[in-house]
Amino acid sequence: MGGKSSSSLPPQLVDKPWLQMEWGGRGNDLQFIKDYTPKADGQQQFRILLHGPVGAGKSSFINSVISSLEGRISVRAGVCNSNQGTYTKQYKTYRIQIGNQGNMSPLVLNDMMGLENVPRRHRRVHVKDVEKAMKGHIKDGYIFNPENSLSETDNFYNKTPKVNDKVHVLVSVIDASKVHLLPDKVVEKIQDIRDDATDLGIPHMVILTKIDEACPEIKKDLKNVCRSSLLQKRVLCFSKLVGIPENCIFPVKNYHSERNVDNDIDALVLNTLRRIIEIGDEHLKNQERI
Repeated sequence: MGGKSSSSLPPQLVDKPWLQMEWGGRGNDLQFIKDYTPKADGQQQFRILLHGPVGAGKSSFINSVISSLEGRISVRAGVCNSNQGTYTKQYKTYRIQIGNQGNMSPLVLNDMMGLENVPRRHRRVHVKDVEKAMKGHIKDGYIFNPENSLSETDNFYNKTPKVNDKVHVLVSVIDASKVHLLPDKVVEKIQDIRDDATDLGIPHMVILTKIDEACPEIKKDLKNVCRSSLLQKRVLCFSKLVGIPENCIFPVKNYHSERNVDNDIDALVLNTLRRIIEIGDEHLKNQERI
């Protein structure tokens, strides 16, 4: 790849790509996403729930998806410096416009408060709220309470969720540069949430963000993501930590400082979004057969 021998490669890169990526497939992925229609009975929306540690890039990924699909940089989801703590306080749904006719995509993305590294006695608080969100019990606009999970008597509790209210794919968003530094309590929370998703029959996927911060060679050229030994180690590390297959972990570079859309960033974002749709749609079809 690139005509270089393994001896001339930087030590952070391997000669044979460990990640298969069609950089020229951006147009096909974009068309697939634009053409996608949920096929399950009564379903008009395909809901993707994002969760993960504070500052991992959940809101930035939402902005990146919107930017890649709408063809212009979006900052619709508010973000802040990760050193300032969590910016997202409420459960919020983001919908995406397709084309110039005002048509809305069936894809909806839900953002929620980050998983804090709180004392063990509070460990289940966010896990309970994530479970309720997956079941479709949390209404848009609910402000998360660090001390208590959403009560069934709260006005933001949806007592009778329909298929469009429920989550169809759970996505953990993790900072690739900090995978090996995740506190045990945060790992336990992610494992608990993964267990809940499995019990509910919801597929679980992982997005590794900030890959350019994890590997200097990726920062030089985003296409080096396919051969970065450092990133491969982070994928293996998280796979072992949580018990999720490597082929369900996707590296992504979010839009952050860019002022215009970039084909390579779009390619990674759109390919990941396509795989999320394909895995979730396959699961929905299997459920209908049961």
